[in-house]
Amino acid sequence: MFTIQFTIVSLNSNHSFVYISRVGSKPMETPGVCEIELPNRRIVSGSESPTDLDSPCQVHDNVPGFHLGLCGPEEERGETPGREDSPSDLGEAELDPGGDSKAGDDKAFGKEVVLLMQALNSLATPEEKLAALCKKYADLLEESRCMQKQLKALQKKQSQIVKEKIHLQGEHSKAILARSKLESLCRELQRHNKTLKEENGQRSREYEEQRKEAMLHFQMTLGDIEVQMEQHSSHNAKLRQENMELADKLKKLIEQYELREEHIDKVFKHKELQQQLMDAKLQRITEMMKEVEEKQQREREFLLKDATESRRKCELMKEQESQLKQQLSLYMDKFEEFQSTLAKSNEVFTTFRQEMEKMTKKIKKLEKETTQWRTKWESNNQALLQMAEEKTLRDGHFKALQGKLELLERLCRALQKERNDLSNQLSLLQEQRDKGPVPPGSDQHEALAMENKEDKEEDSEDLAHDEALEAGEEPPQHAADKTTTTAATTPTRLLD
Repeated sequence: MFTIQFTIVSLNSNHSFVYISRVGSKPMETPGVCEIELPNRRIVSGSESPTDLDSPCQVHDNVPGFHLGLCGPEEERGETPGREDSPSDLGEAELDPGGDSKAGDDKAFGKEVVLLMQALNSLATPEEKLAALCKKYADLLEESRCMQKQLKALQKKQSQIVKEKIHLQGEHSKAILARSKLESLCRELQRHNKTLKEENGQRSREYEEQRKEAMLHFQMTLGDIEVQMEQHSSHNAKLRQENMELADKLKKLIEQYELREEHIDKVFKHKELQQQLMDAKLQRITEMMKEVEEKQQREREFLLKDATESRRKCELMKEQESQLKQQLSLYMDKFEEFQSTLAKSNEVFTTFRQEMEKMTKKIKKLEKETTQWRTKWESNNQALLQMAEEKTLRDGHFKALQGKLELLERLCRALQKERNDLSNQLSLLQEQRDKGPVPPGSDQHEALAMENKEDKEEDSEDLAHDEALEAGEEPPQHAADKTTTTAATTPTRLLD
Protein backbone atom coordinates (compact mmCIF):
# COMPACT_ATOMS: atom_id res chain seq x y z
CA MET A 1 0.00 0.00 0.00
CA PHE A 2 1.14 3.51 -0.68
CA THR A 3 -0.24 7.02 -0.74
CA ILE A 4 0.55 9.97 -3.00
CA GLN A 5 1.29 13.24 -1.21
CA PHE A 6 0.71 16.60 -3.02
CA THR A 7 2.62 19.69 -1.85
CA ILE A 8 1.57 23.05 -3.44
CA VAL A 9 3.87 26.02 -2.78
CA SER A 10 2.86 29.51 -3.97
CA LEU A 11 5.67 32.11 -4.28
CA ASN A 12 3.85 34.94 -6.07
CA SER A 13 1.02 35.53 -8.54
CA ASN A 14 3.08 34.29 -11.51
CA HIS A 15 4.87 31.27 -10.00
CA SER A 16 3.59 28.21 -8.13
CA PHE A 17 5.11 24.74 -7.62
CA VAL A 18 3.53 21.30 -7.18
CA TYR A 19 5.65 18.69 -5.42
CA ILE A 20 4.46 15.04 -5.56
CA SER A 21 5.80 12.44 -3.11
CA ARG A 22 4.83 8.86 -2.26
CA VAL A 23 4.55 7.52 1.27
CA GLY A 24 4.30 3.71 1.74
CA SER A 25 5.22 0.81 4.03
CA LYS A 26 7.14 -1.24 1.49
CA PRO A 27 10.29 0.22 0.03
CA MET A 28 10.90 -0.10 -3.65
CA GLU A 29 14.18 -1.22 -5.00
CA THR A 30 13.97 0.53 -8.37
CA PRO A 31 15.09 4.13 -8.03
CA GLY A 32 13.73 6.65 -10.53
CA VAL A 33 11.71 9.76 -11.07
CA CYS A 34 8.04 10.14 -10.29
CA GLU A 35 6.29 10.98 -13.56
CA ILE A 36 2.62 11.60 -14.30
CA GLU A 37 1.44 11.70 -17.89
CA LEU A 38 -1.97 13.03 -18.89
CA PRO A 39 -3.57 13.61 -22.27
CA ASN A 40 -1.86 16.68 -23.76
CA ARG A 41 -0.16 17.47 -20.34
CA ARG A 42 2.86 16.07 -18.47
CA ILE A 43 4.27 17.11 -15.09
CA VAL A 44 7.84 16.17 -14.21
CA SER A 45 9.01 16.56 -10.64
CA GLY A 46 12.55 16.77 -9.44
CA SER A 47 15.54 18.32 -11.14
CA GLU A 48 14.44 17.51 -14.72
CA SER A 49 13.07 21.01 -15.39
CA PRO A 50 14.19 22.28 -18.81
CA THR A 51 16.19 25.48 -19.21
CA ASP A 52 13.63 27.47 -21.18
CA LEU A 53 11.03 27.64 -18.34
CA ASP A 54 11.32 29.39 -15.01
CA SER A 55 9.19 26.88 -13.03
CA PRO A 56 10.40 23.37 -12.10
CA CYS A 57 7.33 21.84 -13.79
CA GLN A 58 6.96 21.77 -17.60
CA VAL A 59 3.93 21.18 -19.79
CA HIS A 60 4.33 19.05 -22.92
CA ASP A 61 1.73 18.67 -25.65
CA ASN A 62 0.68 15.77 -27.88
CA VAL A 63 1.37 12.92 -25.39
CA PRO A 64 -1.45 10.29 -25.48
CA GLY A 65 -2.50 8.10 -22.63
CA PHE A 66 -2.23 8.37 -18.90
CA HIS A 67 0.10 6.35 -16.65
CA LEU A 68 1.66 6.81 -13.27
CA GLY A 69 5.24 5.65 -12.73
CA LEU A 70 6.36 5.30 -9.09
CA CYS A 71 9.81 6.15 -7.87
CA GLY A 72 12.58 4.53 -5.84
CA PRO A 73 13.40 4.29 -2.17
CA GLU A 74 14.07 7.96 -1.65
CA GLU A 75 10.40 8.76 -2.21
CA GLU A 76 9.29 6.20 0.39
CA ARG A 77 10.67 8.43 3.09
CA GLY A 78 8.57 11.38 1.80
CA GLU A 79 11.54 12.92 -0.02
CA THR A 80 11.45 13.90 -3.67
CA PRO A 81 14.57 13.83 -5.86
CA GLY A 82 15.93 17.11 -7.06
CA ARG A 83 14.74 19.07 -4.00
CA GLU A 84 18.09 20.30 -2.77
CA ASP A 85 16.76 23.84 -3.33
CA SER A 86 13.80 24.09 -1.00
CA PRO A 87 10.69 26.07 -2.04
CA SER A 88 11.52 28.72 0.50
CA ASP A 89 14.94 29.26 -1.13
CA LEU A 90 13.41 29.53 -4.57
CA GLY A 91 10.84 31.99 -3.30
CA GLU A 92 13.53 34.15 -1.70
CA ALA A 93 15.48 34.19 -4.97
CA GLU A 94 12.53 35.27 -7.09
CA LEU A 95 10.69 37.61 -4.75
CA ASP A 96 10.93 41.36 -5.19
CA PRO A 97 12.97 43.39 -2.66
CA GLY A 98 9.87 45.50 -2.00
CA GLY A 99 7.95 42.76 -0.18
CA ASP A 100 5.87 45.10 1.94
CA SER A 101 4.12 46.58 -1.10
CA LYS A 102 3.16 43.13 -2.38
CA ALA A 103 1.80 41.67 0.87
CA GLY A 104 -1.77 42.27 -0.28
CA ASP A 105 -1.11 40.46 -3.55
CA ASP A 106 0.29 37.47 -1.65
CA LYS A 107 -2.81 37.37 0.55
CA ALA A 108 -5.10 37.43 -2.49
CA PHE A 109 -3.09 34.66 -4.10
CA GLY A 110 -3.29 32.66 -0.84
CA LYS A 111 -7.06 32.91 -1.02
CA GLU A 112 -6.97 31.61 -4.59
CA VAL A 113 -4.80 28.69 -3.47
CA VAL A 114 -7.29 27.90 -0.69
CA LEU A 115 -10.13 27.93 -3.21
CA LEU A 116 -8.12 25.68 -5.54
CA MET A 117 -7.43 23.25 -2.70
CA GLN A 118 -11.13 23.16 -1.89
CA ALA A 119 -11.88 22.44 -5.55
CA LEU A 120 -9.29 19.65 -5.55
CA ASN A 121 -10.73 18.16 -2.37
CA SER A 122 -14.13 18.12 -4.03
CA LEU A 123 -12.71 15.79 -6.72
CA ALA A 124 -12.81 12.07 -6.04
CA THR A 125 -9.73 10.53 -7.61
CA PRO A 126 -6.12 11.80 -7.52
CA GLU A 127 -5.93 11.60 -11.33
CA GLU A 128 -8.67 14.20 -11.64
CA LYS A 129 -6.88 16.37 -9.10
CA LEU A 130 -3.65 16.15 -11.10
CA ALA A 131 -5.47 16.99 -14.34
CA ALA A 132 -7.07 20.06 -12.74
CA LEU A 133 -3.70 21.18 -11.36
CA CYS A 134 -2.04 20.79 -14.76
CA LYS A 135 -4.75 22.80 -16.48
CA LYS A 136 -4.44 25.55 -13.89
CA TYR A 137 -0.67 25.63 -14.25
CA ALA A 138 -0.86 25.74 -18.09
CA ASP A 139 -3.27 28.69 -17.92
CA LEU A 140 -0.92 30.48 -15.53
CA LEU A 141 2.04 29.94 -17.89
CA GLU A 142 0.13 31.34 -20.87
CA GLU A 143 -0.91 34.37 -18.86
CA SER A 144 2.67 34.97 -17.72
CA ARG A 145 3.92 34.82 -21.33
CA CYS A 146 1.28 37.34 -22.42
CA MET A 147 2.31 39.58 -19.55
CA GLN A 148 5.98 39.41 -20.60
CA LYS A 149 5.10 40.34 -24.20
CA GLN A 150 3.07 43.31 -23.01
CA LEU A 151 5.91 44.34 -20.67
CA LYS A 152 8.41 44.32 -23.58
CA ALA A 153 6.07 46.49 -25.69
CA LEU A 154 5.70 48.94 -22.82
CA GLN A 155 9.49 49.08 -22.37
CA LYS A 156 9.87 49.95 -26.07
CA LYS A 157 7.34 52.74 -25.72
CA GLN A 158 9.13 54.01 -22.64
CA SER A 159 12.45 54.16 -24.55
CA GLN A 160 10.72 56.16 -27.32
CA ILE A 161 9.34 58.59 -24.73
CA VAL A 162 12.85 59.02 -23.24
CA LYS A 163 14.26 59.81 -26.70
CA GLU A 164 11.56 62.42 -27.29
CA LYS A 165 12.33 63.94 -23.90
CA ILE A 166 16.05 64.23 -24.77
CA HIS A 167 15.11 65.91 -28.06
CA LEU A 168 12.88 68.42 -26.24
CA GLN A 169 15.67 69.17 -23.75
CA GLY A 170 18.06 69.93 -26.65
CA GLU A 171 15.59 72.35 -28.20
CA HIS A 172 15.06 73.93 -24.78
CA SER A 173 18.82 74.52 -24.45
CA LYS A 174 18.80 76.16 -27.90
CA ALA A 175 16.02 78.50 -26.76
CA ILE A 176 18.08 79.40 -23.66
CA LEU A 177 21.08 80.25 -25.88
CA ALA A 178 18.90 82.50 -28.06
CA ARG A 179 17.60 84.26 -24.95
CA SER A 180 21.18 84.85 -23.70
CA LYS A 181 22.08 86.39 -27.08
CA LEU A 182 19.07 88.72 -26.89
CA GLU A 183 20.07 89.77 -23.36
CA SER A 184 23.62 90.60 -24.54
CA LEU A 185 22.20 92.72 -27.39
CA CYS A 186 19.98 94.66 -24.95
CA ARG A 187 22.96 95.29 -22.69
CA GLU A 188 24.99 96.67 -25.60
CA LEU A 189 22.10 98.99 -26.53
CA GLN A 190 21.87 100.26 -22.96
CA ARG A 191 25.61 100.95 -22.87
CA HIS A 192 25.42 102.82 -26.15
CA ASN A 193 22.53 104.94 -24.86
CA LYS A 194 24.45 105.71 -21.66
CA THR A 195 27.45 106.93 -23.66
CA LEU A 196 25.17 109.13 -25.77
CA LYS A 197 23.60 110.62 -22.63
CA GLU A 198 27.00 111.37 -21.11
CA GLU A 199 28.27 113.04 -24.30
CA ASN A 200 25.14 115.19 -24.63
CA GLY A 201 25.35 116.17 -20.95
CA GLN A 202 29.00 117.19 -21.28
CA ARG A 203 28.29 119.28 -24.38
CA SER A 204 25.34 121.02 -22.73
CA ARG A 205 27.45 121.75 -19.64
CA GLU A 206 30.27 123.23 -21.71
CA TYR A 207 27.83 125.33 -23.67
CA GLU A 208 26.15 126.60 -20.46
CA GLU A 209 29.53 127.48 -18.94
CA GLN A 210 30.52 129.44 -22.04
CA ARG A 211 27.16 131.17 -22.06
CA LYS A 212 27.48 132.10 -18.38
CA GLU A 213 30.97 133.51 -18.94
CA ALA A 214 29.74 135.60 -21.89
CA MET A 215 26.78 136.87 -19.86
CA LEU A 216 29.03 137.81 -16.94
CA HIS A 217 31.42 139.66 -19.22
CA PHE A 218 28.55 141.40 -20.96
CA GLN A 219 26.94 142.37 -17.66
CA MET A 220 30.26 143.75 -16.42
CA THR A 221 30.60 145.90 -19.50
CA LEU A 222 26.97 147.04 -19.22
CA GLY A 223 27.52 147.97 -15.57
CA ASP A 224 30.57 150.03 -16.46
CA ILE A 225 28.69 151.79 -19.24
CA GLU A 226 25.73 152.54 -16.98
CA VAL A 227 28.04 153.99 -14.31
CA GLN A 228 29.69 156.25 -16.86
CA MET A 229 26.30 157.31 -18.22
CA GLU A 230 25.06 158.21 -14.73
CA GLN A 231 28.21 160.24 -14.09
CA HIS A 232 27.88 162.28 -17.31
CA SER A 233 24.06 162.56 -17.55
CA SER A 234 23.97 165.78 -15.49
CA HIS A 235 26.63 167.46 -17.64
CA ASN A 236 25.63 166.90 -21.23
CA ALA A 237 22.14 166.27 -22.66
CA LYS A 238 23.40 165.30 -26.07
CA LEU A 239 25.71 162.69 -24.64
CA ARG A 240 22.78 161.44 -22.59
CA GLN A 241 20.67 161.03 -25.72
CA GLU A 242 23.46 159.19 -27.49
CA ASN A 243 23.96 156.98 -24.46
CA MET A 244 20.21 156.31 -24.37
CA GLU A 245 20.34 155.28 -28.00
CA LEU A 246 23.26 153.01 -27.24
CA ALA A 247 21.36 151.59 -24.28
CA ASP A 248 18.36 150.89 -26.54
CA LYS A 249 20.61 149.15 -29.00
CA LEU A 250 22.16 147.12 -26.24
CA LYS A 251 18.70 146.22 -24.93
CA LYS A 252 17.75 145.06 -28.38
CA LEU A 253 20.88 143.00 -28.54
CA ILE A 254 20.11 141.56 -25.11
CA GLU A 255 16.57 140.75 -26.20
CA GLN A 256 17.88 139.06 -29.31
CA TYR A 257 20.36 137.17 -27.19
CA GLU A 258 17.62 136.12 -24.77
CA LEU A 259 15.41 135.02 -27.64
CA ARG A 260 18.30 133.01 -28.97
CA GLU A 261 18.82 131.45 -25.55
CA GLU A 262 15.12 130.58 -25.35
CA HIS A 263 15.37 128.96 -28.76
CA ILE A 264 18.40 126.95 -27.62
CA ASP A 265 16.57 125.94 -24.42
CA LYS A 266 13.63 124.75 -26.53
CA VAL A 267 16.01 122.73 -28.69
CA PHE A 268 17.55 121.16 -25.59
CA LYS A 269 14.09 120.38 -24.19
CA HIS A 270 13.15 118.79 -27.50
CA LYS A 271 16.28 116.64 -27.33
CA GLU A 272 15.50 115.70 -23.75
CA LEU A 273 11.99 114.65 -24.80
CA GLN A 274 13.47 112.53 -27.57
CA GLN A 275 15.81 110.94 -25.04
CA GLN A 276 12.87 110.23 -22.75
CA LEU A 277 11.02 108.62 -25.65
CA MET A 278 14.04 106.44 -26.33
CA ASP A 279 14.19 105.47 -22.65
CA ALA A 280 10.47 104.62 -22.69
CA LYS A 281 10.94 102.44 -25.76
CA LEU A 282 13.87 100.70 -24.11
CA GLN A 283 11.72 100.07 -21.05
CA ARG A 284 9.03 98.59 -23.29
CA ILE A 285 11.62 96.34 -24.89
CA THR A 286 12.87 95.19 -21.47
CA GLU A 287 9.27 94.52 -20.38
CA MET A 288 8.68 92.49 -23.52
CA MET A 289 11.85 90.52 -22.82
CA LYS A 290 10.65 89.88 -19.26
CA GLU A 291 7.31 88.65 -20.60
CA VAL A 292 9.11 86.32 -23.01
CA GLU A 293 11.25 85.01 -20.15
CA GLU A 294 8.14 84.42 -18.04
CA LYS A 295 6.50 82.54 -20.91
CA GLN A 296 9.60 80.40 -21.32
CA GLN A 297 9.65 79.76 -17.58
CA ARG A 298 6.00 78.68 -17.68
CA GLU A 299 6.63 76.39 -20.63
CA ARG A 300 9.67 74.96 -18.87
CA GLU A 301 7.61 74.28 -15.76
CA PHE A 302 4.89 72.72 -17.88
CA LEU A 303 7.43 70.44 -19.58
CA LEU A 304 8.94 69.53 -16.21
CA LYS A 305 5.48 68.72 -14.88
CA ASP A 306 4.84 66.53 -17.91
CA ALA A 307 8.19 64.79 -17.38
CA THR A 308 7.44 64.20 -13.69
CA GLU A 309 3.98 62.91 -14.55
CA SER A 310 5.46 60.54 -17.13
CA ARG A 311 8.01 59.31 -14.57
CA ARG A 312 5.29 58.83 -11.99
CA LYS A 313 3.22 56.91 -14.52
CA CYS A 314 6.20 54.72 -15.40
CA GLU A 315 6.70 53.95 -11.72
CA LEU A 316 3.02 53.12 -11.39
CA MET A 317 3.32 50.86 -14.41
CA LYS A 318 6.28 49.07 -12.80
CA GLU A 319 4.37 48.65 -9.57
CA GLN A 320 1.30 47.38 -11.41
CA GLU A 321 3.17 44.66 -13.33
CA SER A 322 2.16 42.23 -10.58
CA GLN A 323 -1.51 43.27 -10.91
CA LEU A 324 -1.81 43.02 -14.71
CA LYS A 325 -3.92 39.88 -14.44
CA GLN A 326 -6.73 41.57 -12.48
CA GLN A 327 -6.44 45.18 -13.73
CA LEU A 328 -5.84 44.85 -17.47
CA SER A 329 -8.85 46.96 -18.46
CA LEU A 330 -7.89 49.77 -16.05
CA TYR A 331 -4.36 49.74 -17.40
CA MET A 332 -5.62 50.17 -20.97
CA ASP A 333 -7.61 53.24 -19.88
CA LYS A 334 -4.55 54.73 -18.24
CA PHE A 335 -2.51 54.02 -21.34
CA GLU A 336 -5.04 55.96 -23.42
CA GLU A 337 -4.77 58.84 -20.97
CA PHE A 338 -1.01 58.72 -21.36
CA GLN A 339 -1.39 58.93 -25.15
CA SER A 340 -3.65 61.99 -24.73
CA THR A 341 -1.01 63.66 -22.53
CA LEU A 342 1.60 62.94 -25.20
CA ALA A 343 -0.64 64.55 -27.82
CA LYS A 344 -1.01 67.58 -25.54
CA SER A 345 2.76 67.80 -25.11
CA ASN A 346 3.16 67.72 -28.91
CA GLU A 347 0.64 70.54 -29.21
CA VAL A 348 2.54 72.53 -26.58
CA PHE A 349 5.74 71.95 -28.53
CA THR A 350 4.14 73.30 -31.74
CA THR A 351 2.88 76.39 -29.87
CA PHE A 352 6.37 76.90 -28.44
CA ARG A 353 7.84 76.79 -31.95
CA GLN A 354 5.28 79.35 -33.17
CA GLU A 355 6.13 81.66 -30.28
CA MET A 356 9.83 81.37 -31.15
CA GLU A 357 9.05 82.43 -34.73
CA LYS A 358 7.09 85.41 -33.36
CA MET A 359 10.09 86.33 -31.23
CA THR A 360 12.38 86.31 -34.28
CA LYS A 361 9.98 88.69 -36.05
CA LYS A 362 9.96 91.00 -33.03
CA ILE A 363 13.78 91.00 -32.96
CA LYS A 364 13.85 92.05 -36.62
CA LYS A 365 11.45 94.91 -35.84
CA LEU A 366 13.67 96.04 -32.96
CA GLU A 367 16.71 96.04 -35.26
CA LYS A 368 14.82 98.27 -37.71
CA GLU A 369 13.94 100.66 -34.87
CA THR A 370 17.61 100.80 -33.80
CA THR A 371 18.62 101.81 -37.34
CA GLN A 372 15.96 104.55 -37.30
CA TRP A 373 17.24 105.86 -33.98
CA ARG A 374 20.78 105.85 -35.37
CA THR A 375 19.70 108.04 -38.29
CA LYS A 376 17.94 110.41 -35.86
CA TRP A 377 21.09 110.57 -33.75
CA GLU A 378 23.18 111.48 -36.81
CA SER A 379 20.70 114.23 -37.75
CA ASN A 380 20.91 115.60 -34.19
CA ASN A 381 24.70 115.66 -34.44
CA GLN A 382 24.45 117.65 -37.67
CA ALA A 383 22.09 120.12 -35.96
CA LEU A 384 24.58 120.50 -33.11
CA LEU A 385 27.37 121.23 -35.59
CA GLN A 386 25.21 123.93 -37.22
CA MET A 387 24.53 125.47 -33.82
CA ALA A 388 28.27 125.49 -33.09
CA GLU A 389 28.89 127.36 -36.36
CA GLU A 390 26.20 129.89 -35.46
CA LYS A 391 27.84 130.35 -32.06
CA THR A 392 31.19 131.13 -33.70
CA LEU A 393 29.48 133.73 -35.92
CA ARG A 394 27.84 135.31 -32.88
CA ASP A 395 31.16 135.38 -31.07
CA GLY A 396 32.69 137.32 -34.01
CA HIS A 397 29.78 139.76 -33.96
CA PHE A 398 30.21 140.17 -30.21
CA LYS A 399 33.90 140.99 -30.66
CA ALA A 400 32.99 143.62 -33.27
CA LEU A 401 30.56 145.21 -30.80
CA GLN A 402 33.27 145.26 -28.15
CA GLY A 403 35.57 147.15 -30.56
CA LYS A 404 32.84 149.69 -31.23
CA LEU A 405 32.29 150.15 -27.49
CA GLU A 406 35.98 150.85 -27.03
CA LEU A 407 35.81 153.49 -29.80
CA LEU A 408 32.84 155.12 -28.10
CA GLU A 409 34.68 155.19 -24.79
CA ARG A 410 37.61 156.93 -26.46
CA LEU A 411 35.26 159.51 -28.01
CA CYS A 412 33.63 160.13 -24.65
CA ARG A 413 37.01 160.74 -23.07
CA ALA A 414 38.03 163.16 -25.84
CA LEU A 415 34.75 165.04 -25.49
CA GLN A 416 35.24 165.25 -21.73
CA LYS A 417 38.68 166.78 -22.23
CA GLU A 418 37.34 169.31 -24.75
CA ARG A 419 34.45 170.13 -22.44
CA ASN A 420 36.87 170.79 -19.61
CA ASP A 421 39.02 172.99 -21.86
CA LEU A 422 35.98 174.96 -23.02
CA SER A 423 34.73 175.40 -19.47
CA ASN A 424 38.15 176.75 -18.49
CA GLN A 425 38.14 179.15 -21.45
CA LEU A 426 34.62 180.33 -20.58
CA SER A 427 35.63 180.96 -17.00
CA LEU A 428 38.65 182.98 -18.20
CA LEU A 429 36.48 185.02 -20.57
CA GLN A 430 33.95 185.73 -17.84
CA GLU A 431 36.74 186.90 -15.54
CA GLN A 432 38.11 189.14 -18.26
CA ARG A 433 34.66 190.64 -18.94
CA ASP A 434 34.15 191.28 -15.25
CA LYS A 435 37.54 193.00 -15.00
CA GLY A 436 37.32 195.27 -18.05
CA PRO A 437 36.35 195.73 -21.71
CA VAL A 438 36.60 192.74 -23.91
CA PRO A 439 39.49 192.82 -26.40
CA PRO A 440 38.60 192.56 -30.08
CA GLY A 441 40.33 189.21 -30.51
CA SER A 442 38.23 187.56 -27.81
CA ASP A 443 35.12 187.27 -30.08
CA GLN A 444 37.18 185.60 -32.74
CA HIS A 445 38.60 183.25 -30.13
CA GLU A 446 35.09 182.35 -28.99
CA ALA A 447 33.92 181.77 -32.59
CA LEU A 448 36.86 179.46 -33.21
CA ALA A 449 36.10 177.53 -30.03
CA MET A 450 32.46 177.16 -31.02
CA GLU A 451 33.47 175.97 -34.49
CA ASN A 452 35.82 173.38 -32.99
CA LYS A 453 33.03 172.20 -30.71
CA GLU A 454 30.58 171.93 -33.60
CA ASP A 455 33.13 170.03 -35.68
CA LYS A 456 33.60 167.51 -32.90
CA GLU A 457 29.86 167.12 -32.52
CA GLU A 458 29.59 166.50 -36.25
CA ASP A 459 32.30 163.85 -35.99
CA SER A 460 30.43 162.09 -33.18
CA GLU A 461 27.19 162.24 -35.18
CA ASP A 462 28.96 160.80 -38.23
CA LEU A 463 30.19 157.92 -36.11
CA ALA A 464 26.68 157.27 -34.83
CA HIS A 465 25.38 157.42 -38.40
CA ASP A 466 27.98 154.87 -39.56
CA GLU A 467 27.16 152.55 -36.68
CA ALA A 468 23.44 152.71 -37.49
CA LEU A 469 24.17 151.85 -41.12
CA GLU A 470 26.36 148.93 -40.09
CA ALA A 471 23.63 147.65 -37.76
CA GLY A 472 21.11 147.82 -40.63
CA GLU A 473 18.99 150.62 -39.04
CA GLU A 474 17.95 154.02 -40.36
CA PRO A 475 20.01 156.98 -39.09
CA PRO A 476 18.22 159.28 -36.63
CA GLN A 477 16.62 162.38 -38.17
CA HIS A 478 17.78 164.76 -35.51
CA ALA A 479 21.38 164.03 -36.48
CA ALA A 480 20.67 164.95 -40.12
CA ASP A 481 18.83 168.11 -39.02
CA LYS A 482 21.77 169.10 -36.89
CA THR A 483 24.16 168.63 -39.79
CA THR A 484 22.03 170.94 -41.98
CA THR A 485 21.74 173.59 -39.27
CA THR A 486 25.46 173.51 -38.61
CA ALA A 487 26.14 173.78 -42.34
CA ALA A 488 23.85 176.85 -42.50
CA THR A 489 25.28 178.59 -39.42
CA THR A 490 28.97 178.16 -40.19
CA PRO A 491 29.07 180.57 -43.21
CA THR A 492 27.24 183.27 -41.27
CA ARG A 493 29.79 183.02 -38.49
CA LEU A 494 32.60 183.19 -40.97
CA LEU A 495 31.06 186.35 -42.49
CA ASP A 496 30.84 187.93 -39.04
